Amino acid sequence: MAEHSVCPWWVGYLLASPLRRLLQDPALILAPYVRAGMTVLEPGPGMGFFTLEAARMVGPAGHVIAVDAQPKMIDGLRRRAQRAGLLDRIDARVCPTDSMALNDLDSSVDFTFAFAVVHETPSAERFFAETARAMKKGADLLLAEPAGHVGEAEFEGELSAATANGLKLVDRPSIKRCVAALLEKE
Repeated sequence: MAEHSVCPWWVGYLLASPLRRLLQDPALILAPYVRAGMTVLEPGPGMGFFTLEAARMVGPAGHVIAVDAQPKMIDGLRRRAQRAGLLDRIDARVCPTDSMALNDLDSSVDFTFAFAVVHETPSAERFFAETARAMKKGADLLLAEPAGHVGEAEFEGELSAATANGLKLVDRPSIKRCVAALLEKE
């Protein structure tokens, strides 16, 4: 896998901009997969561009677990969630750089949304092993990587790591400016 650096925390403000909705609308991207009452895992949420919409979609009975290695990203996410009145639905966690620390989530996640994050992790294999362990049987994972950062060969490597960890490819959805795949835990 090619080496990519982690997105600097201050870019989180740009990525959370309402103008971004013109290119990638969180509601449209998440609507086919997220429903009321679900437990959603979002690794690398930044400052919550997708997280807040996921929290709205899961409703008061649902839960979004957002994990990021950068404390300033999580702080920004919490502030935005508080302002939106959604903080009670979001478990925003700072994790170590080499693990998502999901041991408390074994087989409890209904849907995982990994947007522009796997290429920033030290190991795609470990990422998918941890994620698959947290997911329920039959749960979906929507993987999307920025086309400008992740080439098709690297993305295929990520898919190989996913399938090696019990996730099967079920679709290749179209997301603007991304390479994407929908995976299901077997």
